[in-house]
Amino acid sequence: MSHGPRSGLAAVSAALLAMSRHLEVRDVLKTIVASARELLDARYAALGVPDDHGGFAQFVVDGVSDDQWKAIGPLPRQHGILAAMLRDARPERLADLREDPRFEGWPSAHPELVDFLGLPIRDGDEVLGALFLANKNCPRPAGTCGFTQDDEELLGILAQHAAIALTNARLYERSRELTITEERTRLAHELHDAVSQKLFSLRLTAQAAARLVDRDPARAKEELRQVTALAAEAADELRAAVVELRPAALDEDGLVATLRTHVQVLDRAHTAHVTFTGHGLRALPAAQEEAVLRVAQEALHNALRHSAAAHVDVTLRRAGAGAELRVTDDGAGFDPRAVHRAGRHLGLVSMRDRASGVGGTLTVESAPGKGTTITMEVPGG
Repeated sequence: MSHGPRSGLAAVSAALLAMSRHLEVRDVLKTIVASARELLDARYAALGVPDDHGGFAQFVVDGVSDDQWKAIGPLPRQHGILAAMLRDARPERLADLREDPRFEGWPSAHPELVDFLGLPIRDGDEVLGALFLANKNCPRPAGTCGFTQDDEELLGILAQHAAIALTNARLYERSRELTITEERTRLAHELHDAVSQKLFSLRLTAQAAARLVDRDPARAKEELRQVTALAAEAADELRAAVVELRPAALDEDGLVATLRTHVQVLDRAHTAHVTFTGHGLRALPAAQEEAVLRVAQEALHNALRHSAAAHVDVTLRRAGAGAELRVTDDGAGFDPRAVHRAGRHLGLVSMRDRASGVGGTLTVESAPGKGTTITMEVPGG
């Protein structure tokens, strides 16, 4: 919630920086609305993102309490002034919204809106949303709008930057969805391979038991016990495919739980023993947690696919206000300098980019026959 007006270049700069700081669409929308209300000293502000069915996919308000918002009821439809802004994509500045012929009323719990300033948020020809303010906090003569031409121009600047911030947030979310989809596909292949191997072993064991039934019943009985065990393991793998191949629940479950689940899946899917240990880690900013998770996944992929390791250990611990990730394997190892000279990076470039992108560092310790340790350190918020 905003707390009083701000003015001048510093206030505008602070609002634009606040918008560019967020990557989640919902956070960007809330920041745009709060910044607009504060900059233009309005009682109320709102931003609606239209859907394709005459309503709003998202509708964010500032200046209305949670209890008031619940009492107002369902999200508004695209009608009246809101529809005009979305359809005609031009500013609307009114002395009294209620006297406009397009006004169609509002729910009983809705606050009374009088003077009104609205503006579309556009990306080229596409209207991304409608941003509007109501009830300017200033004295004004009867019949005139408290919002001025200067206010309209300032809101126009804010709307242009809001379009950039909103477009970037949408691209980020789509990129993240693609990354999650790719990761789910890779895990699906790994689990499929593991289940296929167990089913193949089960088939061979069952065939052996069938041949032994008449001439060696005791041994056949032992083989059938093995069939039972293999069938149970295959069932576990199939359950894992159903339960674990959901989108990574980083936002809901946090980094430690998400990484632990990922390690458990890989431990079941591979012959190598994969373990996870977490030490007193505090929650990190979303960008840091995302980077740590992706580096861990890349390092694990390398260890399990290229190193022929028998053991892979993942450790995540608190390091000051931040965190340290360590992925260690006892595999074949490699000479990092030789890999670089050969143009084969084993994902090291992308891992370093992820680390540096959140202000962290990444180090690689490895030598032929000595295994590999990848260490990533990231600062806290």
